[in-house]
Amino acid sequence: MAQAYETMYIIRPDLGEEQIEQVIGQYQAILENNGATKLQIQHRGKRRFAYPIHKLREGIYIQMNYYGNGSCIAAMEKAMRLSDQVIRFMTITVEVEEAELEVEAEPVAV
Repeated sequence: MAQAYETMYIIRPDLGEEQIEQVIGQYQAILENNGATKLQIQHRGKRRFAYPIHKLREGIYIQMNYYGNGSCIAAMEKAMRLSDQVIRFMTITVEVEEAELEVEAEPVAV
């Protein structure tokens, strides 16, 4: 069974909407091509940093939740490391409740 993960990454604020969509699509494709499932992407918008990062004061936050394995994460994080468009990224494992894992297979008695 695949593990649940959450990846949050920050994109440069000087990119246009079209470029932002391309960056999001690129990492979505990497995950899907490497076996990630139930991919959910949330565009968190532009936010100001507490301190400058690479001489930038703000960035565009993107959150992805998905089920996958180590190979899909390794491929995505390698691409993020090499990209000039991603300022920072972090992937964590997410504890999932047993009820969320079940696929509503049990009929409800009325």
